[in-house]
Amino acid sequence: MHPVEEHYLDLTRRRFFGVAANSIGAGMGACALGSLLGRAAMAADAPKDAAGGGGLILPGPHFKPKAKRVIYLHMEGAPSQLDLFDYKPELRQRFNQDLPDSIRQGQRLTGMTSGQTRFPVAPSAFRFSKYANNQDGAWVSEVMPNTGALAKELCFIHSMHTEAINHEPGITFFQTGNQQPGRPSFGSWMSYGLGSANANLPTFVVLITQGLGNMQALSARFWGAGFLPSEHQGCKLRSGGDPVLFLKDADGLKREDRRRMLDLVGELNAKEMEKSLDPEIRARVAQYEMAYRMQMSVPELTDFSDEDQETLDLYGPDVKKPGTFAANCLLARRLSERGVRFVQLYMRGWDQHGNLPKELRDQCNAVDRGQAALITDLKRRGLLDETLILWAGEFGRTVYSQGTLTADNYGRDHHPRCFTVWLAGGGVKPGISYGKTDEFSYNIVENPMDVHDLHATMLHLLGMDHSKLAYRHQGRDFRLTDVFGNVRKEILA
Repeated sequence: MHPVEEHYLDLTRRRFFGVAANSIGAGMGACALGSLLGRAAMAADAPKDAAGGGGLILPGPHFKPKAKRVIYLHMEGAPSQLDLFDYKPELRQRFNQDLPDSIRQGQRLTGMTSGQTRFPVAPSAFRFSKYANNQDGAWVSEVMPNTGALAKELCFIHSMHTEAINHEPGITFFQTGNQQPGRPSFGSWMSYGLGSANANLPTFVVLITQGLGNMQALSARFWGAGFLPSEHQGCKLRSGGDPVLFLKDADGLKREDRRRMLDLVGELNAKEMEKSLDPEIRARVAQYEMAYRMQMSVPELTDFSDEDQETLDLYGPDVKKPGTFAANCLLARRLSERGVRFVQLYMRGWDQHGNLPKELRDQCNAVDRGQAALITDLKRRGLLDETLILWAGEFGRTVYSQGTLTADNYGRDHHPRCFTVWLAGGGVKPGISYGKTDEFSYNIVENPMDVHDLHATMLHLLGMDHSKLAYRHQGRDFRLTDVFGNVRKEILA
């Protein structure tokens, strides 16, 4: 931090009370005071409006929210919109024909297909059914029957597009609003903007399912806090052993001993805070206290023995296997009803460059029942209206086959120009389809929506103005949507 910025920070109310609190009461007393000061203290540190209006850029909510929490189902590897939700029956008449140059328009290719001399059209191998929604029906593939049956609850966006064409920058862009690593993730922005609704659990929790196909790297920075205070980063729960490392105390260590140790560490950190005024010290103490409380809250959270048989049957037999997508969907519901703001489920294995019909069918079989059960479960508990669900990959798939094409086998390459995501609950207009693609699902012809628009719209539903949710870092005000993003009011209920 620049010395001048450090000087002004020393003059803020937040810094004054923070130092005073650590001086007069270490340990839990100091943390409690910091919690009480929370939102008002943030206001004192907030940067001035860059537009020159003199107003403060504050954490939210900025207005009454329609959603209180987010469950983000990220299908890592990019599922094929053509084989799931973007029905193009006329392609059957174009089997193995070259994709017209007028459609491809010289758009960039990945290194995996740039050497192909032909781009043969590959119609979907799956049958589609039309499910009733609030428009004229929604076409959904046979491999997603449970999801299709809930079409009246879903808002399909067929006109998503992104800048990235490869997985690493594509996932990074969807998580952080920027292709370059180092920015805060969506969940971290939400934690910073809305704060915690449960002092005994993290505000942002990550759950991972390994999937069945080609695996892409899954970096912890996808749920990192970037330059935001470290308490806003995601907490990954493990599927094997203890959900969190070192959840149990060592043999011979009593709960009272742990409490005394934390109080002593708090006193030492308070003294260091007086000298260095480093805000990360306060964040570290807060994390120590959170870990102490999680020793009691996490075992109860992950114990499904209090779930009735009807609920377990809804999610299916996989719900009893820790780490499966069904188990993580049930865990997401339990986290949400306990006040966790942002739950992110990663389902790996959607990168089908070859053998797509078999791999995609297996992958969908692993997720379809669980995600449909999650929506149904939330709705019957009265939680869907205030829970915003996003289902998305990092980009879409090409209409042409990568490599050899046969009547029952093909692969698809990466395609950022258009793909389908869906939303449910949390103030989204249910039972609609928004945006359209051309007859090849290659270009958008109606209502294009980019990643920044999606983020801006989701923040709006959470009661936050995306242009005001900012954080000063290295002399600049940063936002999840950077200098972009438009709220798409057409999809709001």
